[in-house]
Amino acid sequence: MIKINQLNKEFESRVRLGIMSVLMVNDWVDFSEMKSLLEITDGNLASHSNALEKAGYIEVKKEFVGKKPKTSYRVTQNGRKAFSDHLNGLEKLLEK
Repeated sequence: MIKINQLNKEFESRVRLGIMSVLMVNDWVDFSEMKSLLEITDGNLASHSNALEKAGYIEVKKEFVGKKPKTSYRVTQNGRKAFSDHLNGLEKLLEK
């Protein structure tokens, strides 16, 4: 049995859950696509992706395509494991 305090606090936000869910099934996802998929604002995506990057759960790549900046995201191995563990913990809570 898992206790509620054993769940990962980094994934408590619906936006972070969304970011991780998208990245678990895609390789690289760019800023515009992620924003559109989750229907969130630029600032919301930027702040939550920064928090996930600081935790080591996602990798952020910034580059220029022509003269336009492009930001893309992908999940790290640590992020994949942490998110899988979080989902498994949620499933255990639901078993009761």
